[in-house]
Amino acid sequence: MINPIEQFELRPLVALSVGGTDISFTNSALMMVAAAVISTVFLTLSVRARALVPGRWQSMAELFYEFVANMLRDNVGSEGRQYFPFIFTLFMVVLFGNLLGILPIPVLGFTYTAQIIVTFALAAVVFVGVTIIGFVRHGLHFLRLFFPKGAPPAMGIVLVPIEILSYFMRPISLSVRLFANMTAGHIILQIMGGFVVTLGALYFVPGLFPFAFLSALLVLEVGVALLQAYVFVVLSCIYLNDAIHLH
Repeated sequence: MINPIEQFELRPLVALSVGGTDISFTNSALMMVAAAVISTVFLTLSVRARALVPGRWQSMAELFYEFVANMLRDNVGSEGRQYFPFIFTLFMVVLFGNLLGILPIPVLGFTYTAQIIVTFALAAVVFVGVTIIGFVRHGLHFLRLFFPKGAPPAMGIVLVPIEILSYFMRPISLSVRLFANMTAGHIILQIMGGFVVTLGALYFVPGLFPFAFLSALLVLEVGVALLQAYVFVVLSCIYLNDAIHLH
């Protein structure tokens, strides 16, 4: 039997320890490095020619650029342009983490966006960043974010705690959403893959049905990987918009 949870096991590739603390280089770290290298090489080589009529790779790189730029402009406005490098980097980190995790790489393969500590770290960076931006731009007036404009003052005793709780839940919801979707999708793929192997070994024809379903599910998982990268970044843009414009 194939254990669908086994794919999320951290495996140390290079054992390292500092002061009794385990800082081994794991398969998760390897996939992070791979995502950074692949995305950097892809973007660098794609735009190196700077052709007036873009080729296939340059068109793809420009598509990513325009997609994130339009997302940032639609959700934050022109004032969000200075934060484009961060938002674009965030999108590429999540996207390539999702896509690389789908590849069936034995032993070394790992979906780091299905690791809650990774998704929470990304969400925490967004949360802390937009909070700092809010206080830098507005000072203590940023606290007006917790009391909606136009609300009756008497409602403050109810609205303020709700808004504060909602604000501090942002990194949790942002991280759990990505983590849960990628984890669930990979578990289903692993289970269906086990059905294909088992039924295909016993009866060739019955094995075709789960194989066809697995193929369709794989296409769906690629769509989920793209969608979750979009959702993660668009919510980050919305939080950034709140920090810049308040309510």
